[in-house]
Amino acid sequence: MNSIQKKKAVCIMSGGMDSTLAAYMMKKEGYEIIAVHFNYDQRTETKELWCFNQLTQALDVKESYTLDLDFFKQLGASALTDKNIEVPTGGVEEGVPVTYVPFRNGIFLSMAAAIAEKEGAEIITIGVVEEDSSGYPDCREEYITAMQRAINLGTKDETNIEIKMPLVHLQKSQIVAEALKLNVPLELTWSCYKNEEKACGVCDSCRLRLNGFKVAGIEDPIDYIE
Repeated sequence: MNSIQKKKAVCIMSGGMDSTLAAYMMKKEGYEIIAVHFNYDQRTETKELWCFNQLTQALDVKESYTLDLDFFKQLGASALTDKNIEVPTGGVEEGVPVTYVPFRNGIFLSMAAAIAEKEGAEIITIGVVEEDSSGYPDCREEYITAMQRAINLGTKDETNIEIKMPLVHLQKSQIVAEALKLNVPLELTWSCYKNEEKACGVCDSCRLRLNGFKVAGIEDPIDYIE
């Protein structure tokens, strides 16, 4: 007798806290996790990749993809990929910050869709956060929903992919609390935009993370310079 095939979720995992929690939520719901990570010459690429590899082991992931994209380095236009643009450390900027990478999530979702179609996965997860994010336009719920429709229009008729964004309306403190409930190894996650050894503590991503832990009443387990 053939065993019932387990449902699959393609989880885009940066090595950060948000996308890691999204993957753990899918595991709790009984999905087989197919982990996808992108190296795009971001400043903390080595650290993020290390975190991803540690997290996939912790999740007992059987199938993972690590994809190298040199396109973003050629494109530049972001403080994350262009060393000539400084990462801001003075607090939240007005409008779209210089750490925004042009259409990054759209490109990531397109590649994840190809993997999902090949693997027979019904879910893609992405750890976008709309209300407590850095103001990136490709983190908006409306945009992700539109991408889902486009993906299903551009794949086989029998392919029906849902993009789950389980954190989109959560505050960072709520994300910390949910991660603790699911025993997510937060010490293996990384958020800093600038550094790979010790987090800077002053970039926008560090500020959001630190404030989330502070509001949640929990000490952040990673090391900071300040």
